[in-house]
Amino acid sequence: MSQATKTKFLESGPFHQALKSRVEGYFQESGRTKRDQPAMYLKTAVLLGWFAASYSFLLFGADHALEAVLGCVSLGLAMAGIGFSIQHDANHGGYSERRSVNRAMSWTLDLLGASSYVWSWKHNIFHHSHPNVVGLDADIDIQPFCRIAPGQRLYPAHRFQHLYIWMLYGLLAVKWNFVDDFKDVITGSVGRQKMPRPAGWKLAGVLGGKLFFFSWALLLPLLLHAWWQVVLGYAFTSFVLGVTLATVFQLAHCVQEADFPEVPTTGGPFPREWAVHQVETTVDFARGNRVLCWYLGGLNFQVVHHLFPRVCHLHYPALSRLVEETCREHGVRYRVQTSVREALGSHVNWLKRMGRPEPLESVS
Repeated sequence: MSQATKTKFLESGPFHQALKSRVEGYFQESGRTKRDQPAMYLKTAVLLGWFAASYSFLLFGADHALEAVLGCVSLGLAMAGIGFSIQHDANHGGYSERRSVNRAMSWTLDLLGASSYVWSWKHNIFHHSHPNVVGLDADIDIQPFCRIAPGQRLYPAHRFQHLYIWMLYGLLAVKWNFVDDFKDVITGSVGRQKMPRPAGWKLAGVLGGKLFFFSWALLLPLLLHAWWQVVLGYAFTSFVLGVTLATVFQLAHCVQEADFPEVPTTGGPFPREWAVHQVETTVDFARGNRVLCWYLGGLNFQVVHHLFPRVCHLHYPALSRLVEETCREHGVRYRVQTSVREALGSHVNWLKRMGRPEPLESVS
């Protein structure tokens, strides 16, 4: 049993009950369905078409260095868009009412080179259960290279982490492709958390997904281009993908306005209910940017996503108003960054703060 399943929150209180009631009321009054949105199917076609066009251009049409660079940027951004929207909703069960459709769409993550099986444990179970809790949320663990939370160990190099962390973000996709998924499957763990080792068809799915990714990303290009061109193209595309994914994920949690609770030392439950924990460890950003909202798959409405992950992200803008109103009525802090620039600034300032020694308290 993982530590996350043994560390509990207080029972659901008036705040969470009011949230669920208002969200259910929204769907009843509007007549809209939580999943299977026609606009989501259209968006899926657009994102997959963007991916296919970028890949085809790189494979058959890019004759010059500048064209190859632009093609890699386009492919990396298309892959990130698939990760933000299609696989994210599907792996949470928020894409469709039909399990088979969710499973098929969740495989778009394997298309990107990361295992949907491992990700469902790392993200759905461990991250969503205890966001920003050191030891339970692997998303904030970049030790020993960076210090993201107060409960993590500080090293001298962390003083400069706000400068070099972007290079580490750029390696995210490469680590997924070649290291993390294989390591997690072999060890049966994600960070300090235990997960079931896949067997049978699940293991075949993990390995089959990797084989499919390496085939289109490396083997097929090697048949048409010089090996060094393929390696450079893969490296640059992966860097664009990694920086885009990691930055967006960090802007929602690793900023000055988010809380970083610690595991209760008494062995008892956390001192607040689950819904309050989700809100106070999460920050929205750039909610008024319609283009960004479309591209990020609602991840800039991260508070709503953490409270209702099984709802299609196309509903997040409307639901965010209900959530913010409920938070205000119940005295729960709901925090929003007005722009990407503001969110990035808060993230950088937080990295600087975590890279410095904590000031000693004065002794009276």
